[in-house]
Amino acid sequence: VPYIRLKNGEIFTVTSGQNASISKDEGKTWNNYPIVDKENFIISSPVFIETRNGVIIMAFMNFKEKYWDWDKKIIDAPHAVLPTYTIRSLDGGKTWQGVQKLHDDWTGAIRSIIETRKGEVIFSSMMLKHNPAHHTVLTYTSKDNGLSWIRSNILEMGGSGDHSGLMESTLLELNDGRIWQLIRTNWGYFYESFSKNGGKNWSKPRKTSIDASSSPAALSRLKSGRLLLVWNRMYQEGQNSIPLLGGEQNPNLSEVAASWQREELAIAFSDNDGKNWTQPVVIAKTNKDSLYKYNPWDSKKWLAYPHISELDSGKIRITTDFGGLHIEINESDFVNLSNGDFFIRTNRGVFHESFSRNDGVKWSKPQKTIIDASSSPAALARPSSGRLVIVRNRRSPL
Repeated sequence: VPYIRLKNGEIFTVTSGQNASISKDEGKTWNNYPIVDKENFIISSPVFIETRNGVIIMAFMNFKEKYWDWDKKIIDAPHAVLPTYTIRSLDGGKTWQGVQKLHDDWTGAIRSIIETRKGEVIFSSMMLKHNPAHHTVLTYTSKDNGLSWIRSNILEMGGSGDHSGLMESTLLELNDGRIWQLIRTNWGYFYESFSKNGGKNWSKPRKTSIDASSSPAALSRLKSGRLLLVWNRMYQEGQNSIPLLGGEQNPNLSEVAASWQREELAIAFSDNDGKNWTQPVVIAKTNKDSLYKYNPWDSKKWLAYPHISELDSGKIRITTDFGGLHIEINESDFVNLSNGDFFIRTNRGVFHESFSRNDGVKWSKPQKTIIDASSSPAALARPSSGRLVIVRNRRSPL
């Protein structure tokens, strides 16, 4: 599950399917507070946020009510139940109130919750549709800090199987005010949909250029303004093929065969609201010793279902539901200089430089530097130490 930093400086998360866990000492010790009645609830797939008004809102599935009656003959679970709920806390997670069931339909997972600049709270959910079974995605929007919810239109693109259709989406507010929904599919790429009215209505889903296995992403806007995407790509690094699951070999999984690559986790950054992304970097992979053999069904080897938590500016905690990954990375180790400094290769014996004060939209007139160089490009970065590092070919050998 993810972590959030509360306005009072404490760190908040959810543990054991029923507790709000709060740390006052940066995670060294934790105090637990019950959220729900354990006789009637098991919290699964929780997402949570503290609003600007100090209300903690959580959406979750209740595994206590789970019912699954899959019939391979009809490729359906006609009476499946896994409800979506919300609940609120007004005192920093110590006590909870106002639990609401929003639907009974089978909810595959709840992956994302955001608060917009207008103060509306939106979270993503799912509904299993039938004849035959296939997943759909939808969102709920609250204008009153989780007291009431508005259900969106349902996004549906057909499919057949217990892991088919549109699944496990993540949400982000773009700079132009639209809400972006990035959706898991079995079609080799994420699909996307947009809302112009705070998640109440969504556009027809369309294919993105982001290749992906049949696994959900985590998408977040960092405090720097950059976007961070964490996901399982279609293929492992350096590969262009992988055994596919579903299709004719297993039509009960999905009507099309898909990559279930979950042994490598990659990240990428965007400075322009997802129009372009940095080259993906693998940040975690399954250990492959002499006994390793690829088995897409071995969930013990998965590094999947990621979460992004930026508790402090530029320090990003990435965790996964599968694989137990828990790492912290520095944004500055993976992106270019925040001020937009730019070195230009020339044939004049030295680098020239240009500067941008508006995130690369406009650049100053190039000027000559004192850094000698051959006619080859340089690499420039600011590591976490704060020092600048330049890697270049000099004009002449030492």
